[in-house]
Amino acid sequence: MGLFRNDPQRVRLESQDVELKATRAPWSLWADGFGKLGIRAIQIVVVVIVAAGIIFAIQQLTLVTIPLMIALILACAFTPVMNWMRRRGVPSVLATLITLLAIVIILSLLGWLIVWAVRDQWDELYSQAEEGVQHLIAWLQTLPFEFLQPEQIDEWLATLTDFVTSAQFGSGALAGVSAVANFVTGFVLMVTILFFFLKDGPQMWEFLLRPFRGENYLRARRIGDKTVSTLGSYVRGTATVAAVDAIGILIGLMILQVPLYIPLAVLVFLLAFIPIVGATVAGILAALVALVANGWVNALFVVGVVVLVNQLEGNFLQPFLMGRSMKLHAFVILVALTVGTVLGGIVGAILAVPITAALWGVVQVWDGPDTPARWARAKAPSEAR
Repeated sequence: MGLFRNDPQRVRLESQDVELKATRAPWSLWADGFGKLGIRAIQIVVVVIVAAGIIFAIQQLTLVTIPLMIALILACAFTPVMNWMRRRGVPSVLATLITLLAIVIILSLLGWLIVWAVRDQWDELYSQAEEGVQHLIAWLQTLPFEFLQPEQIDEWLATLTDFVTSAQFGSGALAGVSAVANFVTGFVLMVTILFFFLKDGPQMWEFLLRPFRGENYLRARRIGDKTVSTLGSYVRGTATVAAVDAIGILIGLMILQVPLYIPLAVLVFLLAFIPIVGATVAGILAALVALVANGWVNALFVVGVVVLVNQLEGNFLQPFLMGRSMKLHAFVILVALTVGTVLGGIVGAILAVPITAALWGVVQVWDGPDTPARWARAKAPSEAR
C-alpha cells in the first residue's frame, strides 16, 4: 500500500477528480427530477414571453397583419387557377391581373348586394319592426303582473334621444368614419399584397428558403406546400359549402316571403366561414327578421329551413368537398374561434380555423411527406402498453 501512496500519477488523478466534482457540484442540483422540472418551467416561461410579444406586435399592426393574412389565404385559394393559366402560356402578369380582377369583383359584388337590398327594403322593415315592438309592448302590459310601465318606456326613449344628440354619439360617429378609412386602407393594401403573392409567390418562398440546407430545406418545402394546399382547400371547400347554404336559404326565404332575403342570404354565405357559430348566428338573424315581419309561425318555418340546410351541409357537403384535410375536432375549432375572436374580433374568428388547420397540416408532414412529428404519431398497440 505504501508503494502507491506517494505515486505522482495517482496524486494527479485524484486532484483532477476533485476538481471535476467541484465543477459539477453546482449543476448537480439540476440533474434530479425537480431540477429538470425547473428547466422545463424556465423554457415554458421563455416560450410564453416570446409568444406574447409576437401576439402584441400583431395586435399593434393589425392594419398590416390582417390584410397580409387575408391576401395569403386568397392567394392559396386561387393558386390552381394561376397554375392552370400559366400552363396554357398566359403571361404571369396577365394571369395575375385576371385573377385579381375576379377576386375584387366578387368581393365588391357581395358588399353591393348587402347595401342595395338593405337600402331597398329598409323602410318596410323599419315600419314592420316598429309595429312589432308596439304589439310586444301592448302584450306585456296585459300580463297579470307589472312587467313594463309606460313611464319606463318614456324614460328609455328619452335616454336614447339624449344619447343620439350627445357629444358621445358624435365621437362614436367619428370613430365609425375612422373605421371606414382604416377598412379602405386595409382593402387597398390587401389587394396590393395579393397581386404580388399571385404573381411572385413561388419566387418569394424560394427566397425565404435560401438559408436552409439538407433536411431542413426539404422540411421547409413540405411546410410551404402543405400550408398552401390546406389553406386553398379550406377556402375553396368552405366557399362552395357556403354558396350552397346561401342558395338553399335564399330559396326558402323567398318562398316564405321574408323581407331582406338577399342580404340574409349573403350573410349566410359570409358567416359560413366561421364554423359552428356562423350557421347558428345566421339562423337566428333570419328567424328574427321573419318574426318581426311575418309573425312567429313564419319564423318557425324559417328555423326549419335553416336546420334542414345545415343538416345537408354537415352530413353530405362538408365530408364530400373538404374530406379529411380539414378534419379538426369540434373542441379544437371552438378553442381556435375563441382565441381568434379575443385577439382579432370577427376577422380573427374567420382566420382562426384555417390557420389552425394549416398548423396541424404542418405537424402532419414534419418528418416526411406522410410522416407526422414524433409526438403526433399514433402509437402501436405494443407501444401503448
